[in-house]
Amino acid sequence: MTGLPASLAEELRTLLGPGGLLLDESERLVYGYDNSRRQGLPLAVALPTDAAQVQALVGLCRDHGLPVVARGRGTNTTGATVPGEDALVLSFERMDKVLAIRPGDRVAVVQPGLLNGDLQAALAPHGLFWPPDPTSAAFSTIGGNLACNAGGPRAVKYGATRDNVLALKAVTGAGVLVEFGAATTKGASGYDLSRLLIGSEGTLALIVEATLKLTPLAPQRRALRALYADVESAAAAVARLMAQPVTPSMLEFMDGDCVRLAREVGGAQLPADAGALLMIEADGDEAVLDAAVAALTQAAAGPGCLSVEAAPDEAARERLWAARKALSPALRTLAPGKINEDVVVPVSRIPALVAAVQSAAAAQSLPIVCFGHAGNGNLHVNILYDPADASESARAAAALESVFDAVIALGGLVSGEHGIGLVKRELLARSLDQATLSLMRAIKSQFDPAGILNPGKVLPAPAEGQA
Repeated sequence: MTGLPASLAEELRTLLGPGGLLLDESERLVYGYDNSRRQGLPLAVALPTDAAQVQALVGLCRDHGLPVVARGRGTNTTGATVPGEDALVLSFERMDKVLAIRPGDRVAVVQPGLLNGDLQAALAPHGLFWPPDPTSAAFSTIGGNLACNAGGPRAVKYGATRDNVLALKAVTGAGVLVEFGAATTKGASGYDLSRLLIGSEGTLALIVEATLKLTPLAPQRRALRALYADVESAAAAVARLMAQPVTPSMLEFMDGDCVRLAREVGGAQLPADAGALLMIEADGDEAVLDAAVAALTQAAAGPGCLSVEAAPDEAARERLWAARKALSPALRTLAPGKINEDVVVPVSRIPALVAAVQSAAAAQSLPIVCFGHAGNGNLHVNILYDPADASESARAAAALESVFDAVIALGGLVSGEHGIGLVKRELLARSLDQATLSLMRAIKSQFDPAGILNPGKVLPAPAEGQA
């Protein structure tokens, strides 16, 4: 397809109404990127306002063989929302309403274009929150969080997106509106297809409404800062913390370079001799917090621990978390290029993962900086290099291969929360066997028989002779 057929453009204009179809090249460019820094130019951009328009639009695109790439705010890092040249981008930005908040059921019903941060603001007066809290929460959409099974620091206690959704309405690639789940926390009625859609990155169906499971806001929270002589000691402490009964509400890991950046760039008050840091938080009723903090402090202490201290006040806590959130962009001060991978392993194997990363850094003579959601076994591994230096680029690629080999050998996965998208598509074949991939392709064809939903993303192409 070399351009949007005039007949289809007219049908879409009629369907979407004034301002609902963007065809100007400058407008289309704005919807052709994501945080992977990749860029595409879609044939058109559709801005539906309700589920009926989405259903009709998908039906039209199916009839014309036009690929559809769903989009929230483009905060993902894997190219999942980057369109091909012969595709239509469907942006959910005009479907951004809170349809209902029912405190008695602890549920909210929302449209996919609603910002995570706006949802949290709407829930706060009810004493409730929705647990997924990615770094991009202030400007990422609920639909995008659902598409990528977003997590964040609170996932260690409250679960990621998939654990906090009760029901979905979605439009399949065949243009059929389907509904899965119910506004109940228990259910044993057929296959759980809601969980299948969450994390599918718009390749199976387009979510048009979500019923979210809410959690009461904890009345109190306390933060601990544990400093270690080296990353090995901090990694061992993570395993101890997650093996004891008190689950922290957050457990974040920072290696020595991250500590320095948090101090020098983020403004956190941290000593210069710290080789690693754990940020630990507990929440709950005041009556139980003292015991929880004591248990977490005891588990954090151990060989290599320099100190475990409570944040003196909320302002100090906020400064430390702000420094943590600033880490990813701050890495650009260390090298012009970085490869950022969000690998995940069983929590007890965090020490082995950290050792493997350090071994890869030494073998390739490149800095590799680690931080992330250690309580879930999910670390962000950042390989720093100069893309203009051919030798460094080759060594960075080799280091990445070593990291992935270690992750798979440790029983982990190549993505913990960012998803697969376009960037990691071929890597999926290394961590999943062919029988599993074949079943996934069969599921894809059942939901999207014409293959129009976000083609070329997530699933690797089958090898010759494979389904």
